[in-house]
Amino acid sequence: MPDGTAADNLPLFAAVTAAVWASEGRVTGRAYVDALAAAGFDKAAMQVTADQTTVGNPAESIQFAVRWGDECLVGQVGPATGNPVTVVVPVLAEGTCLVGQTRPIDW
Repeated sequence: MPDGTAADNLPLFAAVTAAVWASEGRVTGRAYVDALAAAGFDKAAMQVTADQTTVGNPAESIQFAVRWGDECLVGQVGPATGNPVTVVVPVLAEGTCLVGQTRPIDW
């Protein structure tokens, strides 16, 4: 819903997240970004954390987000998370959705 609120779009965001979680791409941030973009979310408004730790181990969790006006649709998945979690939260003071270093979305 391009003219809807973040809350209006949370069900679609959650459904896309659940579908990717049920796929073989479940532990790759790119799979979530690509699926959300295919569902109509703005790739330029997205952030995603790394799939691996700095020493090359699989990340315990991956977070991804879409900025939607003054709010963010945020998802978290991974072995440490259990079932996927999706929420709407306010944009951070820095104008971003996720805290810390995120991965460039350059594909």
